[in-house]
Amino acid sequence: MAGFSDQANEFRDVALVPHPAVTVLFDLGDQPFVFEDGCGAQQRERVVAGLAPHRARGRGLSRSSECLQLRISPMVAHAVLGASSELGGTVAALDDLWGREAVRTHERLRAAGSWEERFAIAEAALARRYDAGRAVAPEVTFCWEQMVASRGRVRIERLVAEIGWSRKRLWSRFRAQVGLTPKRVAQLIRFDHAAHRLAAGHGAALVAAESGYTDQSHLHRDVMAFAGVTPATVAVSPFLAIDDVAWPPEPGSGV
Repeated sequence: MAGFSDQANEFRDVALVPHPAVTVLFDLGDQPFVFEDGCGAQQRERVVAGLAPHRARGRGLSRSSECLQLRISPMVAHAVLGASSELGGTVAALDDLWGREAVRTHERLRAAGSWEERFAIAEAALARRYDAGRAVAPEVTFCWEQMVASRGRVRIERLVAEIGWSRKRLWSRFRAQVGLTPKRVAQLIRFDHAAHRLAAGHGAALVAAESGYTDQSHLHRDVMAFAGVTPATVAVSPFLAIDDVAWPPEPGSGV
């Protein structure tokens, strides 16, 4: 979880760089942002961005804006949100998934007196939903963990052999419980690592070589496919510029 506060008074248009997590946003400002995906679908106030939403953006007049953002592993999101197969590349309303509980949680967050209190409210809401939800299959969890550990460079055939499922079964169960196919998730994880390397100031050629791309053109195509912009533009993305503050990397992650 991360809390953002901005006292500026200006129009904002921020692209959401895809990340290998489901993102939940509670807009706590006095004039809500509009979050939209590449298809023009718009959501306000309580928003869920699935894995790799297509060119999602936040737009609006930032006047004393505040936002609580939660990044949820797909392994947890399946239980907490209960609609993983519908969140592969979309921006959805949290109300459609949580009903009145989404509104009540939002009201409590607005009334809270500190970020610590807001974090506690959000954590309690997630815990309740997780305890009542359905867990992801252990085989799917194993494949996800292997993808994350290898930064998206593990071969799907190896995972199929290790879990003892057919390729068709893995594709079907993974898609239903995570929201994307195994291959697409592996590409997303690899892209995320590369995007953070670019944002840290590393050159595109070096990032391509060290992130598992065949060459710099391959990296360029992947960045365009996920983010809709060039590697040079991703490198200066405002969304990634605050990432190391809001989401500090774990020791040894190399990001």
